[in-house]
Amino acid sequence: MKNIPEQEASVDAAKDRAIAESYKNIKGWGVDADPENDPTYPMKNWNGADHLRFNYEKPVQQPLTVEILHSTERPGVSRVFGTTVPPSGVSGALRRFAFKFSESTYSHWLPLMLADRINVIEGYIDDYKKGEFQNPMAARWKAEWKYNKKGVLKTAAVVTVATTFVVIFLMRKKKWMGAVKTAAAGVAATGAAAVKRAEGFALKIPGVIDPIISAVKERTFSK
Repeated sequence: MKNIPEQEASVDAAKDRAIAESYKNIKGWGVDADPENDPTYPMKNWNGADHLRFNYEKPVQQPLTVEILHSTERPGVSRVFGTTVPPSGVSGALRRFAFKFSESTYSHWLPLMLADRINVIEGYIDDYKKGEFQNPMAARWKAEWKYNKKGVLKTAAVVTVATTFVVIFLMRKKKWMGAVKTAAAGVAATGAAAVKRAEGFALKIPGVIDPIISAVKERTFSK
């Protein structure tokens, strides 16, 4: 079995300081491990037994019957822990990978977040293998209505109001677009009429100018 800790019954101040010293590269690690250098002084009201926590009897270690993952910042697992969902499958592999890194890194938390979502899919697959077909959406809204009616009603109200505004906006937009199209058609018709008048005028110009030019030529050459 992995991660089986030593079955020590107590821990003394020297070991606590040793643990703090071994991780001294982590900023802030073990800042309160040394009673001679307590960061809460002088704000804390001492009662005379504060540092007895360094010499206490630990509870009996819970037996490790399944694989337990723990932080790299800890020397071992805690005295008690949950065993109902041990790491397994793809999500378990991701969790094992994540726990190789410090809790202060993205390499620890991002794989854990991804593993949680993959684990949901793995749960559905396990249900299907057992012949249990789940409806996640129905189950979710059933649970929401049972335990969070106020939130469901609030969400429904927000969606209704938002939908109403969108419908009104689209209707007004449709009317506005219709008005724009009508105006554009009017402008186009006016422009077409103007072009036709200009063409007609241009066709008449030679008939007006030619006699004038002929008259000028006759007067000029007759002299």
